Amino acid sequence: MKNIVVIGGGTGLSSMLSGMKKLEDVNLTAIITVADDGGSTGRIRELYNIPAVGDIRHVLAAMANDDSETLFRDLLNYRFGGNEDIGGHNLGNLIFLALMDSTGSFVGAIEAISKFLNVKGKIMPSTLDNVTLYATMSDGTLVRGEKNIPEVDNHIDHVHYQQDVIPHMQSIRAIERADLIMYGIGSLYTSIMPNLIIPEITEAIRKNNCPKIYFCNAMTQPGETTGYTVEDHIRAIEKHAYPGCVDVTVINDSRIPEETLEAYRKMGSSPVTLEQEVHEYIVIKRNLIMYDELGRVRHDPQKVLNVVKEIIDKM
Repeated sequence: MKNIVVIGGGTGLSSMLSGMKKLEDVNLTAIITVADDGGSTGRIRELYNIPAVGDIRHVLAAMANDDSETLFRDLLNYRFGGNEDIGGHNLGNLIFLALMDSTGSFVGAIEAISKFLNVKGKIMPSTLDNVTLYATMSDGTLVRGEKNIPEVDNHIDHVHYQQDVIPHMQSIRAIERADLIMYGIGSLYTSIMPNLIIPEITEAIRKNNCPKIYFCNAMTQPGETTGYTVEDHIRAIEKHAYPGCVDVTVINDSRIPEETLEAYRKMGSSPVTLEQEVHEYIVIKRNLIMYDELGRVRHDPQKVLNVVKEIIDKM
């Protein structure tokens, strides 16, 4: 049985894991960023001084067994209307907060929801510290807070924390035992990097000789990766981790309709493409995307699952 570790956060990773949970003969572990400080998650963090719960909640719902109670999974992502009192809060975040109180810990809340939803695999935070993400821009401008980083019209040089961060040791042990490590899918600087800039996590990845796979975003993200190529994404990961930390990158190779491209262009986004064909890492090109009800480009969980199976079969 192979041990697979997936590192990241956000809705892209949730989509990926909703497919990967169907893998057989695999121990699946998701290591998730807790640096989110926007919306309901940010309000709860500020009030209770705890790590961010939003990305963890998304992944819990995504990795739930398909036979689990659908209503409860839907309630995890339910958001109250308005902006006062519980207005704007996500019900799943409030449930998580209540379970922290009743179980006595952040990890206890994850384990309680995982058990109820019969989650396929393990979900772990990269740290239990209440961390704040900073970005230093190419002109030296310092931006505080994950929610603010994409809003600044500038070029990110690197992201970092301003204090020492203690890694969650269960996450370190999962990386040490991994037969395959994956980064993504998700926002480069605000979902993947917040995990990799914890030195002990990067060092554990470096010491493990297993294959490391990067699932690249299909579209650039305004404020984070505007104009980025596939190579730019990997160069950024190497800058925050270490050279050679990606052995294989998986990229979307399907045609996107012109009307969809035009809609994205208006938002300052475009497809992520290759600069060149020869690399030190392997490039796997596959049709990976689908379109949601609003016509937005999304990774198809089944297509992601298929390419992961392909990679595992070649190991």
